Amino acid sequence: MKSQQLAIQAALRGEHTMTRIARHCGMAGAVAVAALLSACGGGGGSAGEASVNGTLGVAITDAPACGFDAVNVTVNKVRVHQSATASDTDAGWTDITLSPARKINLLNLTNGALENLGQTPLAPGHYTQLRLVLDANAGSAMANSVIPSGSVNEISLDTPSAVQSGIKLISQFDVAAGQRVDLVLDFDACKSVVRKGNAGYALKPVVKVVPTVLNGIDGFIAPALLSQHVMVTAQQGGAIVAATAPNATTGEFFLARLVPGNYDVVITADNSATAVIAAVPVASTTSTTVLSSSSAPLALAAAATAPGVISGAVVLAPASSTEAATVSAKQSFAAGPSVTVKYQGVDIATGAYALTLPTVAPQLAAYSATLPLVFAAQANTLPGTGKYKVEAAATGYATQSLPSVDISTANQSGVNFTLTP
Repeated sequence: MKSQQLAIQAALRGEHTMTRIARHCGMAGAVAVAALLSACGGGGGSAGEASVNGTLGVAITDAPACGFDAVNVTVNKVRVHQSATASDTDAGWTDITLSPARKINLLNLTNGALENLGQTPLAPGHYTQLRLVLDANAGSAMANSVIPSGSVNEISLDTPSAVQSGIKLISQFDVAAGQRVDLVLDFDACKSVVRKGNAGYALKPVVKVVPTVLNGIDGFIAPALLSQHVMVTAQQGGAIVAATAPNATTGEFFLARLVPGNYDVVITADNSATAVIAAVPVASTTSTTVLSSSSAPLALAAAATAPGVISGAVVLAPASSTEAATVSAKQSFAAGPSVTVKYQGVDIATGAYALTLPTVAPQLAAYSATLPLVFAAQANTLPGTGKYKVEAAATGYATQSLPSVDISTANQSGVNFTLTP
């Protein structure tokens, strides 16, 4: 892992701009960083120009997608502008154009792996608009697609009209003469892919710009759990900041690019109790906190009882053609953090959702630099074993929650929400 981090950082600094990082460098399943592309739209980058301009490099990464074996998007270009209000037809844009456009499986980009999208010279100044432009599906070609888990069929992923002008991202950055700025676009596939009833799937892009530095939280999951759809998240106050799935071969996970601070790490898997490691520190933008080793991996307690299901529907009032709701199930410890156990985007056509959750007590460990960590069952969790706070949220609408939905003895259906502005 350490060798991969150093190599990625070196590539992003431009020290190895025409090389690839081997897949087996530290984490066997991680996708290599691609060679940086020559810039289009920003000039040729002559020696005289380099002394005047700065350089912008852009890469993409991903959190794991829920219920998919592949989520493919085809990136056409990245655009930057100094005006936050500039339209796609205004002058002043600088483009990084991928030629040909590159089809990327976002699920290959977990555990800190990056796919470099390119670099371009930029005039010194303050930049306030960044757009990610995708190719649209045309005819039978599937520029953007998904493969649901357990299936071999590639299904077209409908894209919004915004892909033509670019997905507008929230980011401001400064470029100084002779200096390089690197940005990472963190594409949350789990929140970005929503169901459309029987009509397939649609892309509602959720992308944030995160630091380039490769710090974070590292560890290993026991091999016996790797077939159980393990998810590892870093959370603050119950809000998910970063998420990943462990490497399918080694069990290693890496929650990358975290702002220094304390995080609650939550681990979930099929047929297992939820495990929470409280107050894991990330000391700096260059430090990595280790939670377990390959010789002593983290093991979750097996659930003696079957999981339960909370299901229902979320209605947006007024209805929206651009927004989709997310439903999450949360638990709070009597002497510990409040965490999100699972979350899911609702069906964009029907509003339906279904969350499969443990009915057994979660396990809690306080962070310690001394390994292995010791977990203990939390029978006194609030609102209680097999009980969850269920919350529905959508951009532009007021969040609603139910404080205690009990699946300890039976599944709960008809857990419905109507969200209003």
